[in-house]
Parts: sequence; structure tokens; C-alpha cells
Amino acid sequence: MTMMDKKLKWGILGTAHIATEQVIPAMLNCLHGDVHAIGSRNLDKAQDISKRFKIPKFYGSYEELLADKEINAVYIPLPNHLHVAWAIKALEADKHVLVEKPVGLSSKEAEKLLMASQNYPHLKVMEAFMYRHHPQWIKAKELVDQKIIGEVKTIQSSFSFYEDDPNSIVNKKDFGGGSLMDIGCYPISLSRYIFNSEPKSISAVIDYHPDFKVDILASGILEFETGTSVFFSATQLAYNQQAQIFGTKGNIKFEVPFNPPIDRPAKIWLTIDEECQTFEFDICNQYTIQADLFALAIQNNTPVPTPLEDAVKNMLVIFIKGTTFTTVNIWLSLFLLFHEFL
Repeated sequence: MTMMDKKLKWGILGTAHIATEQVIPAMLNCLHGDVHAIGSRNLDKAQDISKRFKIPKFYGSYEELLADKEINAVYIPLPNHLHVAWAIKALEADKHVLVEKPVGLSSKEAEKLLMASQNYPHLKVMEAFMYRHHPQWIKAKELVDQKIIGEVKTIQSSFSFYEDDPNSIVNKKDFGGGSLMDIGCYPISLSRYIFNSEPKSISAVIDYHPDFKVDILASGILEFETGTSVFFSATQLAYNQQAQIFGTKGNIKFEVPFNPPIDRPAKIWLTIDEECQTFEFDICNQYTIQADLFALAIQNNTPVPTPLEDAVKNMLVIFIKGTTFTTVNIWLSLFLLFHEFL
């Protein structure tokens, strides 16, 4: 049988919380793929996850999983500092790769993966920005592109939660922790997506934890040719996520922009001339959609929905020439000419 005739066989490289609580349960409902194996550095943990989700195979190392010839693609939910290295190892093992966001620790790392992927033109690689595949964002982009709200002039968005555990990955600098890397990447990504361009300048105020040395609050302004995006991300604020797109004729507001519910319809509101229209979307899981779209790209040998070039550009907004924002409580004004870096 060819790949056109059968489901994709997934290997899950790691037992991170996002894998066990979000992605694996979603993949079990995929139309175009099955979870075939789980790998962990802890064999007992891999076996437990295997039993929990009825996954046929489990391995006590990542290397063993990559050596499994039956696996077509791997999903990598490892800590940020391990993304690029294991994505390249997966390519070397002849596996397609879906790697969690952010794709790496820096734009240079992202470029390294992009360059490595070009040595394997028959393999697909994609960063797992799942929100982009949800129907609510597809609809919002459609409304924007059709200029239903006129010319987009500004976007307001935010994402925050409270985590002060020093053992949490989000609080570990060497692991690529911090609010910008963990959740600030969402407002940055959606801004580039909606404006369909790259920011020409960035301004930011960033607070760092005195002990963890990671950013715990980042407030930013992205200036595009035709408008601005204002956002904040925080890992020591009350839980919040919001996004609103403002145009010259109206605006679009999301009920839950990044992690919409999977047990009830997601909603967005379109307001024009004080008249509000509600769009409700069929109950779905954006992680399931993401995995199926990736599988279809493999089966049909078509481009993935979000190419690695997009991942590199998103990292460039967070990192300038591979150097992250590291100044505490100061105003940064940085002008990006992306073609100079790519």
C-alpha cells in the first residue's frame, strides 16, 4: 500500500503535558492518521501512556522510536531547547516532522532546521501553531481579506496565566522559558497572519523574574506598513486570552482566540456600525484538524499549511540576530529588515 492508501502512522517523541492532555487525545480522532508509538526517556512512563491511550508501541528512548520503520511522522512536544536537534534527527531517520512551537530557541536555530529540511525534499516539516487551523481564524482571515471591516488598522491581543513553580519549564531560561517564547508567540503570529506581512519596527517593555531570569511580562507594539498590533504576554498574571481586530468599518472579536473550547461551539463577533453579528462554529478540535492537514499534505505531496519560513519569520520578531530581548524594564525600539536576515 502507498501513503495515498493508508493512514499516517505517528510516533510521539516525548510525554510532555501538551502531548498527553491535548495532542494525543486529539490525534485519536484523526481521519488520516493513527498514533502508532510513544517514546520517552522513562520506559515506565512510556508504557503508562501507551496503556492509557491504547497506543500499540512504546519505547524507552527517542532513538528507539525513530528507528521504528513503521512510523511515517513524528510529533515533537519536547522542551523548546530540544526542538531543532530532535527534528533534524527525525529527518535523518526519514520521518516527517510536526514540531511544537516555538520551533527553536532563536531565529538562527529556526534557520538551521529550515536549511536541514532542504536536504530532505521528500519530507514535510511544520511548526505546530494549531490556532491557525481552527475555523474561527479561517473565517476571521476571510472577513479581513474581503475587507468586510474595511482596512485593518490595529489589533489588540493578550495571553497570560500564573505559574511561579521554579521547576516549571516556562520558568527555566536554559529550556527556552519565558512568556514571549511560551505564549507571546501567539499574538506575534496572529498579527503577521492578519496583516499578511512582517513588522517594520518593534517596541517592547519587558519585565524579568529576578531569580528565574526569564521574562514574566512582555508588552509590545508591532508596527506594520498599514497598521499596528498591541499585545502583552505574561506568566505571572491571572489567566486571560483575548484578541480583537479593528478596521475602518468594523471589528472582529474572539471569545477564546487561542484555545477555543472542544465541548461547545467557538464564537467570534463581527461588529459593523454598532450592529453585531455572531459567528458560531461547529464543535471541533484544532489539534485534530492540524494533524489531519499535515497528514493530507504528506499523502497528497502538497505544501504544509504553515511552512518553516513562517516559523523563521516569527522567531525574528522575538529574536534579533539570535539575541533575545534581555533588558529589564526598558523601552526597546528595533527596526527589522527581514530580507537582510533571511
